[in-house]
Amino acid sequence: MRSFGEWIRRAETAGTTLAAVITEQESRHAQRPAAAIRADMARNWRVMREAIAAGLASGEKSPSGLVGGDARLCHARLESGKALTGEIAGRAIAYALAVSEVNACMGRIVAFPTAGSCGIMPGAVAAAAETRGYSEDAIVDGLLTAAGAGLIIAENASISGAEAGCQAECGAGGAMAAAAIVQMDGGSPRQIGMAVALALKNALGLVCDPVAGLVEVPCVRRNAFYAVQALVAADMALAGVESAIPVDEVVDTMRRVGVAMPVSLRETSQGGLARTPTGLAIERRLHDKE
Repeated sequence: MRSFGEWIRRAETAGTTLAAVITEQESRHAQRPAAAIRADMARNWRVMREAIAAGLASGEKSPSGLVGGDARLCHARLESGKALTGEIAGRAIAYALAVSEVNACMGRIVAFPTAGSCGIMPGAVAAAAETRGYSEDAIVDGLLTAAGAGLIIAENASISGAEAGCQAECGAGGAMAAAAIVQMDGGSPRQIGMAVALALKNALGLVCDPVAGLVEVPCVRRNAFYAVQALVAADMALAGVESAIPVDEVVDTMRRVGVAMPVSLRETSQGGLARTPTGLAIERRLHDKE
C-alpha cells in the first residue's frame, strides 16, 4: 500500500484501526512478530521520554552557544501558571524544545522523522499523553500510526530538508504527531487522514534555512511551534473538521512545492535567515573559532 487512501480503506473494510493495519504490514515486510515491532516502538518511546527529562534538567548550551536552556524557561513559566497557551500546549512547547536541545548538544534522541524535527513527536505526544492519561499501549499505537504516515510522506514526497525544505521535516513531523494523537484519542482512520492533511497544508512552502549550516536556528524553536500545530490539527480532525483537499493530494502537493523551491531555501544556508546580517555574523564567528 502506497497511499493514505489505501490504508484508510483497508482499515475501514476490516473494521480495525490504522495502527493495526500498519503493524500488520510492517510485520509482514520485516518478517518479525507484531509483538517485537511494538516492543521496539515502546523502546523508542522510552528514549523520547528520557530526552525530554534530560533537556528539562540540564539547560546545557550547544557547542555553538546558539541554543540551550529555553526548554527550562518555558517549563518554569508553565509551572508558574502564567503560560498563555495552557497546560497541554505549554507542555508540548517545553518538551519539544527539550528534545531538540538534547539533539543540538549531541545527546540521545529518536529522529522521528529527522533529527531537525526530533522534538515535535515527543513534545506533542507526551503532552497529550500526560494530560489525557493515555496508556502505553495507546501511545505505541499512536507512534506506529505516525510511522506509517511518515512512510507514505517519505515515499510520495520527502522527509528531507535538503530535498524539499523544512515542510518535509517539521511539516512532516507535525503531520505525523497529529496522526499519532488522533489514533491515541480513539479517532477513526478517516480522521487520522484529515489530521495529516490539515497539519501538512499548514507547512507547505516552509523553507529550510539553518544559520551557519547548523540544525539549531531556526530549527529548535520551530519544533515547539509545530508540536502545538499538531495538537491543533488533531483537535480539528477529532471535532469533525475535514480538509477540502484529500490527504494524498496534499502529500503530492508538498512534493511539487519542494521541487519548485530554489536550492537556496533547501538546507544550503544560502538563503532565508541564514543570509541575514546577523546570520552571516554568527557564521563568521563560528568559523573563526574553528
